[in-house]
Amino acid sequence: MSQPNILMIVADDMGYGDFGIFNDGLSQTPHLDALAGEAQLLTQHYAGSCVCAPSRAALLTGRYPHRTGSIDTREARGTDRLGLWETTLAERLAAKGYATGLIGKWHLGELDQRYLPQNRGFEEVCAFRGGWQDYWDWWLDYGDGWFRRSDGSYLTDTLSDEACAFLRRHRDEPFFLYLAYNCPHTPLQAPEEDIASFRGQEAISDAVATLYGMIRRMDRGIGHVLETLDWLGLAEDTIVLFTSDNGPQFGSEIGRIERFNGDRARSIGFAGHKGNIYEGGIRVPMIARWPAGLESGRCDETVHFCDWTPTLLSAAGVEMQQQPPADGANLLPLLRGEPADLPDQRFWQWNRYQPVGHCNAAMRDGDWKLVRPPMPECFKTTPEDHTDDHELRDRPGLLANVTDRTPPERDVSNPPPSQLFNIADDPAEAHDLAEEEPERAARMQRRLAAWFEEVEAERLSHGAGPG
Repeated sequence: MSQPNILMIVADDMGYGDFGIFNDGLSQTPHLDALAGEAQLLTQHYAGSCVCAPSRAALLTGRYPHRTGSIDTREARGTDRLGLWETTLAERLAAKGYATGLIGKWHLGELDQRYLPQNRGFEEVCAFRGGWQDYWDWWLDYGDGWFRRSDGSYLTDTLSDEACAFLRRHRDEPFFLYLAYNCPHTPLQAPEEDIASFRGQEAISDAVATLYGMIRRMDRGIGHVLETLDWLGLAEDTIVLFTSDNGPQFGSEIGRIERFNGDRARSIGFAGHKGNIYEGGIRVPMIARWPAGLESGRCDETVHFCDWTPTLLSAAGVEMQQQPPADGANLLPLLRGEPADLPDQRFWQWNRYQPVGHCNAAMRDGDWKLVRPPMPECFKTTPEDHTDDHELRDRPGLLANVTDRTPPERDVSNPPPSQLFNIADDPAEAHDLAEEEPERAARMQRRLAAWFEEVEAERLSHGAGPG
């Protein structure tokens, strides 16, 4: 078999409940729904983090975010940066003859040329470097300079069109295209024709109507991309992945948009949301289609973002380097119904600035999940950081380099008790079993603490600083 093409599509802040197949067609995603019917649908699939930059670092390296240096989302502080000691999936594939392209959101280093996608393995770039963009007034870096448009062109449409053009250019060679939509990340903006389909429906607020309009538009663009694969005769031997970088964003002390009507529906009843490590923040959809290599079906095993780099390298016939070691495993045997050697334990942790190991952390061990709950004081950000976010969006490259990397001072209180859930029996994390299973909870808490100490030590060994 020849080297398969790889098309990795990543949405931004899209939850399970944003798919038509999970909400009885409410959100109108016919192309994604059809893709799911032709593919492996992974039901226990986890992002690398509950926020975007660290999660994307895990996806593109196969390693936990702390190891990679991408610990937060603040571009002006450099905490989003993917460490220069890391080798990306794009670099590995480019070295084996793949044409590589990034279209859309980067968010793994904005202000220093060394961290830009064109210097991390992506030969063709049409991207915005930070965490967000306006959909009607946007900047894109085409690899040799910035281009701004505010002429009514909708950004999601532009990204879809650029993806189709990339496929046409590289129809005669193996390619890896990372198509990273910013939909449905804020700001909530969509063409009126798409919003109108959802206005006036019971239990749908204006915010949700706009958000569903955004998703409807992205779904149509994905349909065009998949049709282009068919037209070019490439669909049979192209691995198509669709996922989201983390769960949906709701109103909360660490969210900044109005609380949607039907929040729980957007995460199909999971607890939590973007920014925390309950299921709603880290459990995300994954659709994997490869007609020449996989049968369609359903996979209920626990799978993590870190698994995709070793999996795709295996599919491409590229040997995964042993150093630095991957945290993920090759999923191809699992997806083919064969015995697979997967990690029993998976880990997550995130808060602002300097990582705090006993805050907003979790581990899975088989069906069991231990949670160190979020602590509000660990998520507060400075007004200056918010200002930097907007200035970077409006004037790319305005800041010559990252600002002072020393994290703001804060008082961190004693952590609340750990929580323990059996996800197989209680995916909604409604029944804390820590008091009923004290030995298990204590054992898992020690293991989580040891993991955090290990990955933090590796990050700091590269001179990454405290955050």
